[in-house]
Amino acid sequence: MGNSVKRVLFVNSEITPYLPESGIANIGRYLPQGIQERKKEIRSFMPRYGCINERKNQLHEVIRLSGMNIVINEVDRPLVIKVASISAARMQVYFIDNEDYFHRKSVYCDENGEFFKDNGERAIFFARGVLETVKKLRWAPDIIHCQGWISHILPIYLKKAYIDDPIFSGSKVVLSVYDDTPASFPEDFKDRIAFGGVTEKDLEILSDPTGINLAKLAADYSDGIILGSANVDEEIVRYCKESGLPILPYKAESMEDGSYIEDYNSFYDSL
Repeated sequence: MGNSVKRVLFVNSEITPYLPESGIANIGRYLPQGIQERKKEIRSFMPRYGCINERKNQLHEVIRLSGMNIVINEVDRPLVIKVASISAARMQVYFIDNEDYFHRKSVYCDENGEFFKDNGERAIFFARGVLETVKKLRWAPDIIHCQGWISHILPIYLKKAYIDDPIFSGSKVVLSVYDDTPASFPEDFKDRIAFGGVTEKDLEILSDPTGINLAKLAADYSDGIILGSANVDEEIVRYCKESGLPILPYKAESMEDGSYIEDYNSFYDSL
């Protein structure tokens, strides 16, 4: 793709200061800023988890982007879009919200540490919500960078369900894999993902609905892979390497000194 990369869409599981600092949340915060400073246009999305204080972080609903419903498991769920600004970075963050999926006060687990049974549906809603919102923005990304497991359904939707949409005709997917892989999802997870051009055959790998297999599915529909942390599951790393896709390895020193931003920027331009 070379120097034609002008627009990068970030689909983040976490961004600080909206969630506590972590490897993923810090990249979600500083990478978009760094890419913007390198003269690319950016848009950044994350889920509006219920633990995010809307008043403190000055979130507000974007009425013109909200209002559509997304059907999952034959239930219509309203898509609400909110936005906030990180003034120090001169960038906005868009939040995908829905009362049923994102108003609970913790991120992925209940008070007993149990993984929410509908986390798979939340990931489906998030992926479709991002793509539908970008369509409404009429903003065609050259690169869509998916970070964190909750973004892992977006690649197959982009390449199968939205393949004919002109907004995404030139989009390539970069997938960052981390050490945040969930253990498993409900048995009917793959049935709920099926949508548009996405068939059960495309989702066969999720007959065993593990987080590892979801990461493999995301890799199957990506154009480049970034190893985002030191402890990515070895099975995922091996699968990505065997795919033949371009891979950017993890470098601890570049994470510490911030030079990873330049590495990521060059990786985008190389695809």
